[in-house]
Amino acid sequence: MSGGVRLVWIIASLFLLAAAVYAADDAKPATPPRTEKRPLEENFHGTKIVDNYRWLEDGTSADTQSWVEAEMAYTRGLLDPLPGRDAIHKRLTELLSIGSIASPQMGGKYYFYTRREGMQNQPIVYVREGVEGKDRVLFDANQLSADGTIALDWYQPSENGRYLVYGTSSSGSEMSTLHIVETKTGTLLPDTIERTRAASIAWTHDNSGFYYTRYPKKGDVPEGQEMYNRHVFYHELGSDPATDPPIFGEGRDAEDWPSVSLDNDGRLLLITVSQGWTKSELFLMDLKKGTPPTRITTGKDFLYSASVYNGRLYIVTNEDAPRYRVFMAEAGDYERDDWKELIPQTGSVLQGVGVWGGKLFAQYEQNASSQLEIFDLNGNKLRDLALPTIGTVFASDGKWNRDEIFYGFYSFTVAPSVYRYDLKSGSTSLWAKVEAPSIDPAAYDVEQEWYHSKDGTRVPMFVVYKRGLKKDGHNPTLLTGYGGFNVSLTPSFSRTAYLWMEHGGVFAVANLRGGAEFGEDWHRAGMLDKKQNVFDDMIAAAEYLIAEKYTDKDHLAIQGGSNGGLLMGAMITQRPELFRAVVCQVPLLDMLHYQDFQIAKLWIPEYGTAENPEQFKWLYAYSPYHHVKVGEEYPAVLFMTADTDTRVDPMHAKKMAALMQAEAKNGSSRTRPILLRIESKAGHGAGKPVTKQIEEYTDVYSFLFWQLGVKE
Repeated sequence: MSGGVRLVWIIASLFLLAAAVYAADDAKPATPPRTEKRPLEENFHGTKIVDNYRWLEDGTSADTQSWVEAEMAYTRGLLDPLPGRDAIHKRLTELLSIGSIASPQMGGKYYFYTRREGMQNQPIVYVREGVEGKDRVLFDANQLSADGTIALDWYQPSENGRYLVYGTSSSGSEMSTLHIVETKTGTLLPDTIERTRAASIAWTHDNSGFYYTRYPKKGDVPEGQEMYNRHVFYHELGSDPATDPPIFGEGRDAEDWPSVSLDNDGRLLLITVSQGWTKSELFLMDLKKGTPPTRITTGKDFLYSASVYNGRLYIVTNEDAPRYRVFMAEAGDYERDDWKELIPQTGSVLQGVGVWGGKLFAQYEQNASSQLEIFDLNGNKLRDLALPTIGTVFASDGKWNRDEIFYGFYSFTVAPSVYRYDLKSGSTSLWAKVEAPSIDPAAYDVEQEWYHSKDGTRVPMFVVYKRGLKKDGHNPTLLTGYGGFNVSLTPSFSRTAYLWMEHGGVFAVANLRGGAEFGEDWHRAGMLDKKQNVFDDMIAAAEYLIAEKYTDKDHLAIQGGSNGGLLMGAMITQRPELFRAVVCQVPLLDMLHYQDFQIAKLWIPEYGTAENPEQFKWLYAYSPYHHVKVGEEYPAVLFMTADTDTRVDPMHAKKMAALMQAEAKNGSSRTRPILLRIESKAGHGAGKPVTKQIEEYTDVYSFLFWQLGVKE
């Protein structure tokens, strides 16, 4: 860079900094901050692309931080004065004070579970001795930080319940630190292991140690690779974690994702390796023989999961069965040709099987709602388990040597409840539930409606609203979707949606392709080069709601996060006239560079990468950031991200907000604005304190009420 050019660049940077600081000091900026364009041209396989805002990708630079301050001042200047905010905040405080509960995990005579009540920011781990015993607090993350930003990420008891291992992380980073507490005394052991994000744990049966997964520290791998390279280690209690012997992962692809489990004899270690969202492999290690793990799958592009019981392997797979089936491999004879089919594929989608109490506990999904069935170990069906209504089973758990199974249940109108099933008597009883006194479930209707997408595919959608609603074509309607990563959007208890419905709003959830609702075919129809199907499904859902006179274009809003944030970006750029407002949360928007940030290389099997010439074509064809049109009028948009998101980098929302504010017809509009909200000390969403959730959703619903004309 020549001296003169460098001087001009420095002066321009200082001008930007001064302008941003000035805007941040103004309580109510009239317009969004002017964002300097610093053109950077790239060549993708012969296609030249200019990006004016790559400099915003550096979240640590002074220029970016000043720009963020100015953006936040503009956003606050528009949202804070909105009428009805106090009432919205008050009702959301009541709704988000409705607690949460998880199904218990069992260890010996102990039952471990989490519960959150009232204004507690984080759930508390309780333990009780005996199924009807008295609860005792074992670990309370709320005591670790005054603002509730240290979260409990995961936990697992040892085989006899003597110990509980758990992970915590701060500010939503999810970069867990592992701790161990003695159940009886509550004493914290000195063993501490860092870099245990989403750790998989398998305790030895004598409670002397456990197999676990962790990530490398900086310096142990090439720069940037510490986000990957998840390996399996063994930790003996009381030993130095730095000396933990490696078990699995060396020499494998950095993006492999191994998980571990032990059989009921404590001899066979099963290692399940996920390789994206369409392929996994199974490895088995005989701990008594001390031989290396042996692969028992054959490298095919299918998903496999398994449990080992009495040496037999019970395998759930979509191999040549997109709705999944169950195989059994005899002890010591795990060759693929010798697997025996126990439970064939049915019309429902098999979500998983637990080998508990000498039975097979199977969870199915039929038209995006849960079903439970029990089989014997030969695959003979014994019974169905009745559920309270159409809804979702979450967090089921059992043990190979126990005659009881626990499972959680909720729906759009049923708060989380936990049930206990007795395998001996065949009876089901309510074990615990969340109280929601300020909600009357009978006041709401839930419908499942079907519509046709662009290519004729039938797609279901749940529609929830307050009883007595008239289809006059003008109801404020909030539509959400996800459509990716083999994830189903089944009925859930959305506390904040009640605020919307109490004010005459319609809440709709579309089950788009890319999800798991109808098996692997449904998933693959919405990934890689088929991603446009997801967007077409969402557009068709919106058009259906309008055609059926639930709403119109002036009263229709959409909301989605993460992969659902990408969906929102595609809706903004592909059909801007169809929506009045969009809430785009922790989104992926620059699909040519997404894989270069945080953990996003893990998602290449789902999306593809612009580094590949063919995959570049389809990514560039829909990448929202590259389809903003100059002079186009877009919906009002609230982009939401967080400064310590370690999944989806905040650069996506920053760059898109800057681009739309500069190029859109309504880029500087105060009536149909383009806004950016960045949460501090927060990540992708997991572990977010209730106090931050209340503030966040106050902004969301203030924005939506304003844009759709909803009166508080």
